[in-house]
Amino acid sequence: MADLQYVSSRGGAPAVTISEAIAQGLAPDGGLYIPTRLPSVDQAAFAGISRLPEVARAALDGFFAGDRLQPSLAEITAAALDLPAPTTAVAGCPDPLFALELFHGPTAAFKDFGARFLAESLQRLESGAAAPMTILVATSGDTGSAVAAAFHKRPWVRVVILFPAGLVSPRQEQQLCCWGDNVSSLRIAGTFDDCQRLVKEAFGNAALNRRLRFSSANSINIGRLLPQLCYYAASSLDVERRAGAKASYIIPAGNLGNAFAAVWARALGFPIARIILAHNVNRAVPDYLDNGIWQPRPGIATLASAMDVGNPSNMERMRALYPSWREMREQLSAGSVDDATIRSRIGEDFMRYGREWCPHTATAAEIYSRLSEAERRDRPWVVVATAHPAKFNEIVEPITAKPVVVPESLERLLHLPQHAVDLPPTIAALTAALE
Repeated sequence: MADLQYVSSRGGAPAVTISEAIAQGLAPDGGLYIPTRLPSVDQAAFAGISRLPEVARAALDGFFAGDRLQPSLAEITAAALDLPAPTTAVAGCPDPLFALELFHGPTAAFKDFGARFLAESLQRLESGAAAPMTILVATSGDTGSAVAAAFHKRPWVRVVILFPAGLVSPRQEQQLCCWGDNVSSLRIAGTFDDCQRLVKEAFGNAALNRRLRFSSANSINIGRLLPQLCYYAASSLDVERRAGAKASYIIPAGNLGNAFAAVWARALGFPIARIILAHNVNRAVPDYLDNGIWQPRPGIATLASAMDVGNPSNMERMRALYPSWREMREQLSAGSVDDATIRSRIGEDFMRYGREWCPHTATAAEIYSRLSEAERRDRPWVVVATAHPAKFNEIVEPITAKPVVVPESLERLLHLPQHAVDLPPTIAALTAALE
């Protein structure tokens, strides 16, 4: 197979290899790296395999064709993706409803999969580097802790986390600030969009970038995105074997990385039917799908804080794949859920099914409830459960009137001391903190 090249979504940067795209994170023109074509995937290769590392190795091989990381791909997927990601039937539901549980990793959120894959990839690319690289990561809650856990104490890297002050849950903040060592946590007096803007401005400062060797661990980095398509591949194959039909997915959506991973998985030929994006009241994407006008806006704080994104970065990749509004509307739909409805959905589904949803997963469960009876009955649906409810106990427990059992991995982090620096949302302040 010919070597696959990667280009910027904005078209103003030279083509690079997948290793170069992962190491750089963001293209020099500010765009996001995308492959010049989607590789072909032999669906027969998945007969008889179900473990996520094995599915990932087969699904991703074409993306790494001819690259220096290709010989290590099996090793990378085995080390990074050996995490539970079960697609479980929702007991008590009369229709074929499943939950894809992505919260069984070290920090109890779906970001663990991508962060660990990225860390293992960069570990192999950075061996022997003269100076450490700097991972800059903007987070609305879960990305930062997953990246910190994946990169903690690796001597070849410094991790700098930017998160919005007062706009993440208390347990999320503890997870962001408990690391120390090679991880610095910056509490920004602004929104997630401010954090994301600061990261992009820092990348755009050529002198600073050269000196500190920036890379990104947000879903703008293709090394974060590719492993995420693998759990959709594995889940869809599992549902097809069990239910005899293609699965449709309802995905909590913020910066659109997780959603775009599902879109890529479907484009590669995995058995995925419909994809519906579940947003909170940050409606830039639902409004675009309604009227064809792309209008980013400031993020609005909600209970589903990791989705409080008014200008999702991965919309660039989505529009590169679906250049016209009409084409995107044919492939995707989206809905919006407000805080009051998030609360009621958590309560209703706990009473009906005994399921404890985090606020983000509750948006997807609510969108499912709005489907017609025929839609729910006629095909298997999968609600994507992106975070463990214990990360949002202050929201979930008053609704269910029951303590949420804290996973052991999360419990350990909750008792560590915090380290954080408060900063205004200016590039000057960030530059001073980085020097």
